[in-house]
Amino acid sequence: MNGTPLTGWRKIANALWDAPSDPQIYGAWEVDATRMLTFIEAARARGGRVTPTHLVGRAVARALSAVPDLNVRFVGDRAIPREGIDVFFITAVASGRDLSGVKICHADRKNVLELSVELSERSGRMKAGKDPDFARSKRAFEVLPRPVLRVALRAMAWVTGTHATAVPALGLPASPFGSAMVTSVGMLGIPMGFAPLAWMYAVPLLVLVGQIAERPVVRGGRIEACPILPITATIDHRYADGSHLSEALKAFREYLEDPERFEPPADAG
Repeated sequence: MNGTPLTGWRKIANALWDAPSDPQIYGAWEVDATRMLTFIEAARARGGRVTPTHLVGRAVARALSAVPDLNVRFVGDRAIPREGIDVFFITAVASGRDLSGVKICHADRKNVLELSVELSERSGRMKAGKDPDFARSKRAFEVLPRPVLRVALRAMAWVTGTHATAVPALGLPASPFGSAMVTSVGMLGIPMGFAPLAWMYAVPLLVLVGQIAERPVVRGGRIEACPILPITATIDHRYADGSHLSEALKAFREYLEDPERFEPPADAG
């Protein structure tokens, strides 16, 4: 057999790890948040509790609407279109010591004010322990020992995720993580990061919202300080290739760079 024997670190590395099989790819973008902040200020002046995370969720919904090939679930070797565009927002519970989330159904059909109200009300119920489905599923999984829990999670992912079938007895809805997921570290004062895309989510992407901060930007040949929102995404390459991502990113950025263009006017409702 031809070739050179592995030595040193290369030999050790080959003993430590197997060949990679993880389909995750990563992306990072910086969005000029000037118009976004203006929109948020106007919405809050009218009593709306809008945040950058809400706007990013709406932008994700718009991206999925622009690229229907991403809004699918895999069953065997077939891609099954989802019935709607649902966005799952990861949220803190138990005084910030634990994580859960809220799935906003048909996020593409709701304006950002409607989305923010629904998310606030439902996450509030979860934090107060007044969501019966969340409480039921939490109790069911917390009592299981780790080896059994792993098997149970795979079984539930197969039933609820792959086959989009609810399990009411355990408080588990069909497609519990929706079409895509959004989380935020900006509210915690963390500039940016990447979130893990677990196998049980069965979604094509997880978007993480960072912290808005002023950065130097060149405009018209001059350097100006502008508010910049860092955004990262963890993407499952099985769902998307470069052309999908390019088209989705275009729709995503168009929304975030000028939310007012896609939302009801300030005097509507």
